[in-house]
Amino acid sequence: MSLLYKSLQLLLNTVYYLLISHAAKTRDLQAGTIIGSGTVSNEDESVGSSCLAEVRMIEQIKMGEMKTPFMKNGDEISIEMLDINGESIFGQINQKVIVE
Repeated sequence: MSLLYKSLQLLLNTVYYLLISHAAKTRDLQAGTIIGSGTVSNEDESVGSSCLAEVRMIEQIKMGEMKTPFMKNGDEISIEMLDINGESIFGQINQKVIVE
């Protein structure tokens, strides 16, 4: 592993820890809170996406306009990761958007 790679890895880890620290100081995070640090795209677009910005950009490219709205109060979201055999790795997580 090169020195440059190690340095970049350290920098990215430091930035991630700073983001987590800031979130914990400025929000009432509860046990089980998930903080995403980037998107995970599906190889097959038909099975969904994990990022609304990505979905909207694909719509813009393919249809000339963005049709998917951003999330709003009351919307529900779920995330689940499946292994190569289609088995759930950590179970499904479901959340509801609540704007206070």
